[in-house]
Amino acid sequence: MGPDEQAIRALHSTWIDAVNAGDLARLLTLMAYDVVFLSPGLAPHGRDEFRSGFSAAHQHSRIHCVSELEEVVVVGEVAYTRARDSLSVRPRADGEAMELAGYRITVYREQPDGRWLLARDAHTLSPAAKQGS
Repeated sequence: MGPDEQAIRALHSTWIDAVNAGDLARLLTLMAYDVVFLSPGLAPHGRDEFRSGFSAAHQHSRIHCVSELEEVVVVGEVAYTRARDSLSVRPRADGEAMELAGYRITVYREQPDGRWLLARDAHTLSPAAKQGS
């Protein structure tokens, strides 16, 4: 495994840790300024929409993500990963807990200073099948 792949794997791990910690400030340092997120049922959105959506979600719920990298490809200054994700969303007050699962593809770009940043992200998270169903 080359140093760029190691950097992408570390970035992925740091991203998931920050999501689970509700660390929006850390997440913002890991994404490009022109980042685009694609989520089912939503228009493509960038940093500002991510910031408000993430903050609202963590205010109302405890979120825990598990993400298993299945593929990492680095080609020059661009890389992508494919991961299998599961997400638990537990309301802080009243409400029903949700379990989501699906796949994610993330595109990273290497910056002039050598850092890799998240540039594009698309996921297929949807309600997970309940055990015994």
